[in-house]
Amino acid sequence: MKYVYEFIGTFILMLTVGMTLLGPNDAGLLAPLAIGGALAVMVFAGGHISGGHYNPAVSLAVFLRKKLSFKQLWEYWIVQFTASVIAVCFTVYLKDSATVTPILFHPLKAFIAEFIFTFALCYVVLNVATVKATEKNSYFGWAIGLTVLVGAYAVGPISGAAFNPAVALGISLLHLSHWSNIWIYLIANLLGGCAAAWVVNVAHPKE
Repeated sequence: MKYVYEFIGTFILMLTVGMTLLGPNDAGLLAPLAIGGALAVMVFAGGHISGGHYNPAVSLAVFLRKKLSFKQLWEYWIVQFTASVIAVCFTVYLKDSATVTPILFHPLKAFIAEFIFTFALCYVVLNVATVKATEKNSYFGWAIGLTVLVGAYAVGPISGAAFNPAVALGISLLHLSHWSNIWIYLIANLLGGCAAAWVVNVAHPKE
């Protein structure tokens, strides 16, 4: 069931991204609230089954924490990217008269912004969900969702605030971001996950 849960969480997250960012009737400045909230509740719902990653960068970070096998990492990635693509299909159908304005950004600034806040997201996930000191806490979902919320408001205009390769694929398919920019998201997001795993592993060497 863990792959079903991972699919559902990623699907709801990407659907929320698409529905709140695409016009008409986009959520405007409230979109980060909806997206962060969707992630939080999906993490609470599925964390006990799949870990509630919903993000290939998070799965990579968890793999580097040795909490996920290499085979599981690839399976999680397949599920996450597939869920994102299907969520895009639903978004396009539900918003059949969508108006799209691709974000324009400076590649280096976007790369830095995506790296920093993907690092922050993975750092929070690892600290609230994979270390013994915070085991069985009751706030992990809100901590993770609020990290995305903060990042979206902080650097949304600079990078589009994906912090997630599956979401990056989704916004590219929706033409919210130009395809020529997808490498920025993929590399910056995965590097952010690696950096977060390194910091947490050094901080908790016995785990």
